[in-house]
Amino acid sequence: MLSVLFILIGLVLLVAGGEFLVRASVALSFKLKLSKMVIGLTVVSFATSAPELLVSVQAALDGFSAISLGNVIGSNIANIGLVLGVTALITPLAIDKDFYKFNWPVMMFLSVALYFLLKTGHQINRIEGGILITLLIIYLWVLIRRARLQSKSAEVEEVDDKLSQTANFKILLWLMLGGVALWGGSELLVTGAVDLATIMGVSERVIAVTMIAVGTSVPELAASVIAALKKEKAISLGNLIGSNIFNIASVLGITAVIQPIDVTDLKILTSDIFWMLAFAAVLIPLAFIPKKFSIGRYKGIIIFIGYIVFVSLAFL
Repeated sequence: MLSVLFILIGLVLLVAGGEFLVRASVALSFKLKLSKMVIGLTVVSFATSAPELLVSVQAALDGFSAISLGNVIGSNIANIGLVLGVTALITPLAIDKDFYKFNWPVMMFLSVALYFLLKTGHQINRIEGGILITLLIIYLWVLIRRARLQSKSAEVEEVDDKLSQTANFKILLWLMLGGVALWGGSELLVTGAVDLATIMGVSERVIAVTMIAVGTSVPELAASVIAALKKEKAISLGNLIGSNIFNIASVLGITAVIQPIDVTDLKILTSDIFWMLAFAAVLIPLAFIPKKFSIGRYKGIIIFIGYIVFVSLAFL
């Protein structure tokens, strides 16, 4: 089972590479005199999306578009079904007004836009990739403006102040280690996934929307579960929603600009993307149904069961 070993090593390298990249990016941002808020809202989000980005670019360049799309759609499903579901089982999640006034509508808009992009031409071409990147830049600009107006420090608790003292040599070393680990991890992961799909007699898409998606969502899952167990703070639903927005706009946008992404497996259009839309849409009724502005254990169980059903059906 060399392919499973490739996948596991690939995932470990992606997680490690992502961590190095986040540290280097934050330290570098401090050197460039960026505010903590800007670092938290933009730099950290970009860096944590790096594993998904590298896997998608690598897969698209190798001609496995189903992995590129499956990785992003599956990650978005996993962020809600798995990460949010499991975290809510441990501790209730508080929902702030920003969630339904800004973050959720943006995620829903991009999710629906992705569906129409794929449905119309069965491809995300370079121009459409450019449009997605433009939408991301507008989103970030509005996000920073809103945060400045609210001048909330709550958004940036994940930014480590100690990193402002990092030496230049260390930043360079972290960037190199992160880059190499991400590149090597994505190579191994895509190779292993294609091999495993062949051995199991399932499509590359199935492996992408399940195993690869869960793998690239591990950093979000780990961070959320640790914070929940420590009862540190109300886990931000915003982080997960932000991650989904980044996956569509930056990961698919940048990938499509480098190499247009084709719909090579129609199940992506007839099944996976509807699951993604359903998981995104269900958050609104869950936010307002009994016990408003909180996603507790019962809601967590519902979301998690939904995710188990999705994974089971993908393999059947």
